[in-house]
Formats: sequence, structure tokens, C-alpha cells
Amino acid sequence: MVEFSPQLEQAAHRQQQLVSRAQLLASGFDDMFLYRQTRRGLWQRMLPATYALFTGTLTEEQRRISAVLYAGSEAQLTGPAALAWYGFRYGPRTESVHLIVPHERRRKSSGHVVITRALALDPKARHTALYPVCSPARAVVDTSRDLRQLRPVRAVVAEAVQRGFTDLAALDEEIRRAKRSRTALIRKAFSEVVAGTRSAPEAELRERLSGSPLLPVILWNPRLVSPDGQTLPTPDGYLAEAAVALEVDSQEYHFSPGDWARTLDRHNELSRLGVLVLHFTPAQIRRHPARARRTVEDAYESRRGLGASVHIRAEPRPQNPPGC
Repeated sequence: MVEFSPQLEQAAHRQQQLVSRAQLLASGFDDMFLYRQTRRGLWQRMLPATYALFTGTLTEEQRRISAVLYAGSEAQLTGPAALAWYGFRYGPRTESVHLIVPHERRRKSSGHVVITRALALDPKARHTALYPVCSPARAVVDTSRDLRQLRPVRAVVAEAVQRGFTDLAALDEEIRRAKRSRTALIRKAFSEVVAGTRSAPEAELRERLSGSPLLPVILWNPRLVSPDGQTLPTPDGYLAEAAVALEVDSQEYHFSPGDWARTLDRHNELSRLGVLVLHFTPAQIRRHPARARRTVEDAYESRRGLGASVHIRAEPRPQNPPGC
């Protein structure tokens, strides 16, 4: 049984049984002892100069702790690991832990740790007992810069805004900080959110419909007002001239607490006033984009001019972010 000093005992407890070589040496152990403990299978060397005082698999939190023990106390958690820490549902799933460190720190990526040297750390990072976590806006931008497809970037950006992790101004600030370095996808996703789309499937539907030669400008997430001045449910998209509402039905991508019954209530309220409500699932938009566009075009053609008769006022929802 290895006896630890009170200081090391406290550190190991606080760090979930993960310790650095420096902490072990400061408590009187030498490198040969550390070698023997790992050789006997009693401890694990998880990363250079970083040890687990147990055998078995690390938890998600232990992976984060070990990463910062290796990288140093100034390292900030970012990327997918930071999104997971905040509780994002649709961040990329990976066992890697991404960190940013001061540019002058010569620490390299190793094992499950991915290190990026940054000229400026995040001044808005949140400090926990064991490590700092980049702000949600910084984590979203850092994550998106490593992605190669637009769909997951859209999902992360939409979730960040819809669930209130961050706002458009903070995202815009971080995108500007990153300049043009691998930011094309997040700039596109950000511009879609600014224009009114609230989820990745909504953005995909908007993209599918934008090329139609038949459709007029579609209002995305507009404010609808009834003839008697009452605020109506907000559809995902609205063609005012034909009184056609578009809805993307997927709890996976909508982050408000509404359920199916609430969706039906919204449908019935709009239908009562003469609005045609078209529903699309994300799968329909992705697998049959031409059919989805044709459905909207046919509905618009058959109802063109009816918008005036329902007397619903449609207003673009105001957006106040800085320019992208």
C-alpha cells in the first residue's frame, strides 16, 4: 500500500485520482518508483508525465483533467470537449480533448490531447476548480473550424443560439477574431441564423428552396399577427402572398420544450385563419429535396394571391447582430 503525503492525497482526491509527475516527485517519489508502479499494472501512465492511480478506463471528466495536467494550468478547454462540458447535444462526439495554450508554450499534442497554440487565450473563459473552459462562442467557433461538412456546423451554431449558450454578437466577435482561417462554413451557418433560420434542417430547406424560379422571398421565423392584433404561432417559413406556412418537424433539432401536441396546436391555430401548413421532416428534406421543393412550389402556385384574404400581417423577426 503506497502512502501519500496529505498534500498529494488531497490533490489526488481533487483530481479524481489523476496526478502529474511533478506532484509525485514533490511528494518524495522518484522516477524508478513510478516506472515500477506502472510496470506492475498498479498505475497507468495516461500521458507524458501524467499518471492515473488506478487501472481501467478514464471517464469523460477524467480525460479532461488528465489533459490539463499534461498541458499545464494555463491551458483552456475548447472544441468538442468544451461543448460536451456545457451540455451541447449535437456537438461532434470524440474522445479527443482539445485545448488552447499560450503561443510561447512548447507543448505538443499527445494521446487523447489535441493542443493548439494561440496568440490570445479566451478572456471570457469560465474557471472551474480544475481547469478553465473557453466561452461557448469560442468553443463553437473552434469546433466548427475543424469540421469539413456544413451540416454539423449548422447544428452546433443553431443549438448554441436556440438553447441560449451564447448570442449572435458573441459568435460574430469570435468569427471575426478567427478571421478567414478555416471559417467559411461557420460564416455560412452564422449568416443563416442571422437571416432567421433556427436549426440545421431549416437551413437545408431554405437552401433547397432558394434556387426555385417560382417562389418569392420566404420569411423565416417571421412574426405573424392576426386580424384582431393577436400574435400567432411562428412557423419556420412563411410565404405571405399565398398564406403558406412551412414547418420542419423534428424534436431532434428544435430546442424549445414543445412536444407533438404543441405542434398540432400551432398547426390548428394557423389553419383556422386560412393558412396552409406544410410539414417536412429532416429526412424528407435531405433524401428528397426536389420533391420538397415541388410541394412548396405547387402549394404556392395554387394559392397565389390568397394571402390578402386571410388578413395576417407577416413581419421579419428583427435581428441585431453585427455584420458577419
